[in-house]
Amino acid sequence: MTKRRLLLVLVIGLAIAVFFLSGADEAFTLSNLQAEQARFQAWLASDPVTVIGAFFAIYVVMAALSLPGATLLTVLGGALFGLGWGLVIISFASTLGATLAALIARTLLRTLLERRFAVQLERINAGIRREGAFYLFTLRLIPIFPFFVINLVMGLTRMRLRTFYWVSQLGMLPGTAVFVNAGRELGELDSLSGILSPGLLASFALIGLFPWLARAVVAIAKRRRLAARFARPAHFEHDIVVIGGGSAGLVASYIAAAVQAKVVLVERDRLGGDCLNTGCVPSKALIRAARVAQEVREAARYGVHAAEPQIDFREVMAHVRQAVREVEPHDSRERYESLGVEVVAGRASLDDPWRVRVEGADGERVLTARHVIIASGARPRVPDLPGLDEIDVLTSDNLWQLETLPDRLVVLGGGPIGCELGQSFARLGSKVSLVEMGEQLLPREDAEVADVLQHRLELDDVAVWLGTRAVRVEADAAEHGTHALVVQRRDAGGEIAEARLPFDRLLVAIGRQASVSGMGLEALGVETRADGTLAVDDTLQSVLPNVWACGDVAGPYQLTHASAHQAWHAAVNALFGEFRRFRVSYRALPAVTFTEPEVARVGLSEREAQARGIACEVTRYALSELDRAIAEGRQEGFVKVLTVPGKDRILGASIVGHGAGEMLAEFTLAMTHGIGLNKLLGTVHPYPTWSEAAKASAGMWKNAHKPERLLGWLARYFAWRRGERTTARRGASPRKAARQ
Repeated sequence: MTKRRLLLVLVIGLAIAVFFLSGADEAFTLSNLQAEQARFQAWLASDPVTVIGAFFAIYVVMAALSLPGATLLTVLGGALFGLGWGLVIISFASTLGATLAALIARTLLRTLLERRFAVQLERINAGIRREGAFYLFTLRLIPIFPFFVINLVMGLTRMRLRTFYWVSQLGMLPGTAVFVNAGRELGELDSLSGILSPGLLASFALIGLFPWLARAVVAIAKRRRLAARFARPAHFEHDIVVIGGGSAGLVASYIAAAVQAKVVLVERDRLGGDCLNTGCVPSKALIRAARVAQEVREAARYGVHAAEPQIDFREVMAHVRQAVREVEPHDSRERYESLGVEVVAGRASLDDPWRVRVEGADGERVLTARHVIIASGARPRVPDLPGLDEIDVLTSDNLWQLETLPDRLVVLGGGPIGCELGQSFARLGSKVSLVEMGEQLLPREDAEVADVLQHRLELDDVAVWLGTRAVRVEADAAEHGTHALVVQRRDAGGEIAEARLPFDRLLVAIGRQASVSGMGLEALGVETRADGTLAVDDTLQSVLPNVWACGDVAGPYQLTHASAHQAWHAAVNALFGEFRRFRVSYRALPAVTFTEPEVARVGLSEREAQARGIACEVTRYALSELDRAIAEGRQEGFVKVLTVPGKDRILGASIVGHGAGEMLAEFTLAMTHGIGLNKLLGTVHPYPTWSEAAKASAGMWKNAHKPERLLGWLARYFAWRRGERTTARRGASPRKAARQ
């Protein structure tokens, strides 16, 4: 730290210390200001220049140092100086103080932060250069964050201080006027009955209504600003154009058509998107075939003896494609057109926020709509790995074209897709090596959950390589026409060692990236986040007020049911956002990995709770205690429930075991509707079923919270009813009473 910065820190620290040690923070209370109001008025009458100058200086210092009391000073200014002069004095003092606060933050911290977070701050500064003034203006009008927070954060950006000053001057003016007027009304009170004066009531009403009024003003300003940049059509052909016919686009179109909106759905490939054609449906069909093969191998444990299953991979893939064909009518063009959706085949791009250009086999067409919903999905992410471009890489998109089973398959990525497909191919007869850079499989889950799955994969002869980094792909010298993945990981001595994993096919499953290119979004100013997804707020609105996004392209969860959840919000907010908007909540969003055993979770994991500093109690129930699991010989796994300490409110549930995805539904329902473990325990569950695991988990929680004092009294009561003498002390537990 330079001497200048150190000196500035010392001066600021000294000023703050003097403020609190002198008791000034206690003086800035409403009661104190009201008590001293007469003295202030006398000072003002005798020496107005000194009083105004001192008030101005104090206000500037408090705002610059982000000290508490600025709001009360604003009210006092209204009482002392009236609406006119009070507004002038406080408006300039607050703006000058805010600018000084931004300058202090910039001087002390910006250089340090830019060195450490250069990439992230560059993206923020790019947005500030383009939209910074308007963004700051909306924050000043609608104070989502306290003004002192805005001062400090904006000071860390590359916004010019001159711009910061004049935007703050204008943006804070309406709010300042409301509070100054409230102070003026308070200053004119001469009796307690005056508290009910119409002027004062109107001032307080304005304080309450101001955020809503300001929000409406900002919305109008956004629309006018948008119309100024682009030529807004005089009329629209459609209410909504949906780009993308995957799960998100289909649901958004369905919702819009159901409320009688005129909607057109544009899809460049196949309706149903990844879920139907390359994701959920085909993968679950493949998993089922692989599971049947494994059940045949393990039949002897139940006294049923069978030979090693003979796998006809062509027939397995035929079963997969048949499953897709049978589900396909649910997402067909005919079905959606019967619902009132116009379906257009072609590639879509935005000419402006209201015009969507579609290029298809039938030529080019321009659609106009009041709103556009982007649901263009995602595609598999392929790493920039040396030698990878020399082979035919498998992904979750093209995997389904295979006709022969790979003898040796290397799977790159230990997330849900990699684990599901890796286990399935191993059970179908491939020799599978699964490579994961992290220290555990399923990085989002708790370590003990991943350990159970890893143990099962290794029993299925999957070679699991954790903490392993892929380095390159090279030709295998030992076998002509084959290749190997060269990897690195630390050995037992901590040294980095290389290994070669020969393969016939390489499956890349390291995640998916949003499909945002080619739609003209960058030219319109629609930004992407660091992970490549479109930048939208929690109502799924982009920087353009009439452009929305949902599904994989918006993130953060690339799950079919998450896409449908978002699609409802995007469609409803687009159509009815003028009246009410709904924020997307992911608090009770379930997720399932369809391996064996299945891994399912809703809400917080224990790892997430610890990382976020959220206190919780953990209740763990082993499925080896469940009668149905014992009867079926599927005892691996457990249920883990996180609750608020001392209460039965569920914060999250993780399940690893057979049918975990089905068992999770009860916990998801409970979290969605605020049902606690006590009510789950009081619900009758059929015996013997897997669903009893939820009730048993609730029972374990209840047993840990049983009322020991009450039980001690009951023990004495029943002993008295039996006519027995007991020496159990008052309030002793039944166990202690039994020992006595």
